[in-house]
Amino acid sequence: MTDDELRELVASIALAQKETDRQLQQTDRRLSRQIRELGKQIGGLGEKFGSYTEGLALSSMSKILRRYFKMEVISPSVRVSKDDRHMEIDVLSYANGEINAVCIVEVKSHLREEAIEQMETILQDFRTFFPEHKDKKLYGILAAVDTGPMMRERVLRAGFYLAGIHDRIFRLMVPKGFQPKAF
Repeated sequence: MTDDELRELVASIALAQKETDRQLQQTDRRLSRQIRELGKQIGGLGEKFGSYTEGLALSSMSKILRRYFKMEVISPSVRVSKDDRHMEIDVLSYANGEINAVCIVEVKSHLREEAIEQMETILQDFRTFFPEHKDKKLYGILAAVDTGPMMRERVLRAGFYLAGIHDRIFRLMVPKGFQPKAF
């Protein structure tokens, strides 16, 4: 191979490498767009499933809140903002008078540690967002479709009520003598 042929070969390899790099960049951009779109679609499905679970829980939890906890007001899907901070509550319920308590329900498809942390944060910040309930006892209820035995134990140790689903109806799942933590 002559020097000229070698230079031609190197130049054509460099040109081919440039074209390959350009095509890879295009493919990367296209894949990035597709991954973002897929993420949005998956997120949308998660939101729909979450909304379905919340809707499924609302009827049962309303009955539990009225019968077991004697709640007078039951409000689903409460959103509040204060000083650039936001809080979302799946179900907010309260009773005045002799009961003088607030129950907050968070509904989950699959109960995980993050749900306990979320409930703790909501309960800690609740009176900042709802000062009108500052003198009420405050309780947390986690309602979940899928709850493993370890998570059940963890929820109860944290002092929260637990509701699980059976035959499309949510029921409280607390042992006899359970003492909830009042915040």
